[in-house]
Amino acid sequence: MQKQNTAELIIASSENDSNMLYATRFFAPDPFIFLRIKGKKFVVMSDLELDRAKSQIKTCKVLSFSGLARKSGKNGIKTFSSISVVDSLLRKNRVTTVEVPANFPVRYADELRKKGHRIIPKPDPFFKQRAVKTKREIAQITKALRATEAAVSKAIRMIQNSEIRENRLYYENAPLTSERVKNLIHIELMKRDCVASRTIVASGKQGWNPHHEGSGPLLANRPIIIDVFPHSSSSHYYADLTRTVCRGKASSKLKRMYEAVREAQAIGFRKIRHGANGKKIHAAILGYFEKKGFKTGVRKGNLQGFFHSTGHGLGLDVHEPPRISSCQETLRKGQVVTIEPGLYYPDIGGVRLEDLVVVTKNGCENLTRLPKQLEL
Repeated sequence: MQKQNTAELIIASSENDSNMLYATRFFAPDPFIFLRIKGKKFVVMSDLELDRAKSQIKTCKVLSFSGLARKSGKNGIKTFSSISVVDSLLRKNRVTTVEVPANFPVRYADELRKKGHRIIPKPDPFFKQRAVKTKREIAQITKALRATEAAVSKAIRMIQNSEIRENRLYYENAPLTSERVKNLIHIELMKRDCVASRTIVASGKQGWNPHHEGSGPLLANRPIIIDVFPHSSSSHYYADLTRTVCRGKASSKLKRMYEAVREAQAIGFRKIRHGANGKKIHAAILGYFEKKGFKTGVRKGNLQGFFHSTGHGLGLDVHEPPRISSCQETLRKGQVVTIEPGLYYPDIGGVRLEDLVVVTKNGCENLTRLPKQLEL
C-alpha cells in the first residue's frame, strides 16, 4: 500500500520506460508526468497528446500541462517546467516525500530537492505487482511467444533445407549466413506485429560467448544457437526463446552437451513452484552439470561451462525480476520466467535451450511449444 504522505512519481516516455507504460497503458514518444498521490493517479500531458490521452487512459486523471501553466502564470509564477508542475501538485496535496524509479533523472531529483522535497529511489520493479502477471499479461506474452516460435521454426527449416558444401551451409545456391537467417526471423516477426533486435544466430565457436550475435557463414556439423527475444508492437510484452541445432552430424561431445542441457532444463521445470528458492534451483543445475563432467570455471583465462543465470522474469522488459541464479530470490505464483541453462566450451561452441514458464502453486506451466531437436 502507498503511504498517505508519500507520492509516486515518474517522468519519462512510455515508449522507452516500462514503468511508465505499466502505470498508464499509454504509448507516447515524449516524456510526460505520472503522479500517484494519496491513492489518486494523475498524468500531465502536452497539448499534442492531451485529447488522445483523455480518450485512452482510463485509470488516471488527465491534466493539461498548458492549462496548469496558465493557472500558475495568473498566480505570479513566471517560468513553468515539469518540475514546477510536480511541485505545485505535491504542495496542493501537502506531500513532500516522493518515491521515484531507480533510473529517475538526477537533474529532476536535484530540482525537487531544492524545492524541499525528499526523494526516495526505489529498485525495480517500481510497481511490485509487476512481478506477478495477470491472466491478460500472460496472454500477451503467449501471443508474442507464438509469433517467435513461428519465426524460429521457419529459420530452422531454412537451415534444415540447406546443402552442406565443404563444412559450410548453402541455401538456394548461396552461402547461408547468420545475417540471412536473422533477416528471415525479423521479417516473419514483423508479419506478426513483433519487433526484434540483437537476435542471436551464432555458429560454432561464436556460440562459446552466450551473447555473441553471430555473423558470417553458418557451419555444418557444428552447433548453431538461435536466441530470439522480440516484443509485441501493440502490447510491448516480450517473449524469449532459444534453440540449438546442428545441420549435419553432431560430434559425440556435442550430443552429450545437448542431452545434459536438456536434462538440466527438465530439472528446472521439476523444481519450479510457488515458494521455491531460485538459488537452490540454479545450484541443482550446476551440480548436475558437474556430475556429468561439465565443469564450470576459468581455463586458460576464459570462462567455460555454465556461467550465466538459469533464468529471469519477463514482461514489459525482456529482463525483469525474479532471477533464477546465485542470488536469493523466492518464486511466486503467476510469475513468468525463462529456463535457459547452457554449456559453453571453446573447442565446440555453445548449447542453450530456453523455454518460458508460468510459476504455479505446485509446479509450472510451460508456455513454449516449439520442439527441441539437435541434428537436422
